[in-house]
Amino acid sequence: MTSEKKLVFIKAGDFSHTNQSVLQILSTNFPDFKIEVIDVLKGLISKKDPLAIYHCFKEFGIDILMRKKSLSDSFLRTSYVFKKIKREIVKRIVNQEYSFTFQTQSIFDASVPGVPHFVYTDHTHLENFNYVGFNRQKFLGRKWIELERKIYHNATMNFTMSTNISRSIINDYSCSQDKVTCVFCGANVQITKDEIFTENRYSNINILFVGIDWQRKGGPALVEAFKKVLNVLPDATLTIVGCSPDLNLPNCKVVGRIPLAELKKYYLEASVFCLPTTLEPFGIVFLEAMAHKLPIIATNIGAISDFIHEGRNGYLVEPNNPVMLSEKLIQLLSTPEKCKTFGEYGQKLFWEKYTWEKTGPKISENIIKFIS
Repeated sequence: MTSEKKLVFIKAGDFSHTNQSVLQILSTNFPDFKIEVIDVLKGLISKKDPLAIYHCFKEFGIDILMRKKSLSDSFLRTSYVFKKIKREIVKRIVNQEYSFTFQTQSIFDASVPGVPHFVYTDHTHLENFNYVGFNRQKFLGRKWIELERKIYHNATMNFTMSTNISRSIINDYSCSQDKVTCVFCGANVQITKDEIFTENRYSNINILFVGIDWQRKGGPALVEAFKKVLNVLPDATLTIVGCSPDLNLPNCKVVGRIPLAELKKYYLEASVFCLPTTLEPFGIVFLEAMAHKLPIIATNIGAISDFIHEGRNGYLVEPNNPVMLSEKLIQLLSTPEKCKTFGEYGQKLFWEKYTWEKTGPKISENIIKFIS
């Protein structure tokens, strides 16, 4: 009798709705495997653990007290928590017969000696230094970098969402190129290929912003740019979803936080999607806008140039540049036909490269090489 094939999926919470999608592609691409899920934040480590809190303050206490770092950001990045998670995972897995283990994000090391282990991540800590929006006081220090390096070196293969993170793992963490491959990712809103989008929305001159962190996502720069847009296009509107900044701005609608299922409505009403972010590990929201056939204006940082092709499906501007941002917004809002052309190109790119149905086989093809 053949023994049951098993794999373990290790995560830390929700990961912006991504973990559910990853679990689904593992189920789809490994249908004969029983999947066990371990959430390190449920059972392995508690944010109320007195020793964990003690070590957090021991390593980052001064910065936390001076508000240079937050307790929540620092908690999982201490040597104590890193090693405790490792010990607990090894304890759970070492005597079991698992074909492989798979973790998302590079904030812990779930590798176990003798078991093929795969990491899927959207970011590295050292990549932060390539963003103008990164506050260098938030740097976690060389001790964390050495721990993070172990994650990549202990993995059988590191899967990344973008080419810049592949480069970072190879160049910044001295990881062999053979152990790193970019598989991209998908969007987390529901959409089908045969969905019909009305073209009159491109004449609405409605700008859509979707983001939770108003400052980091470039909200203040967008406000200044929108004021300039109104001087040329007084009927233009701005819709802000995901956060609730206190604004006194004409033609601006602040929607705030909404369930993911309600987001689609705002994509369908928009003419242009604009998110001038200053720091972005990936930006799945851009893929969602592309899927909904929207032209995009974004900043030329991080992963964004992978999927925003200048002059084809959008424009890339420098961070914190309201003048340049307003010029590109006026260009698109003034030419609905260009909005339509850009939207069509972006949607085509989305279906070709940026769906979970595309990412899943890329991941499984690489895993199979090591477990068969």
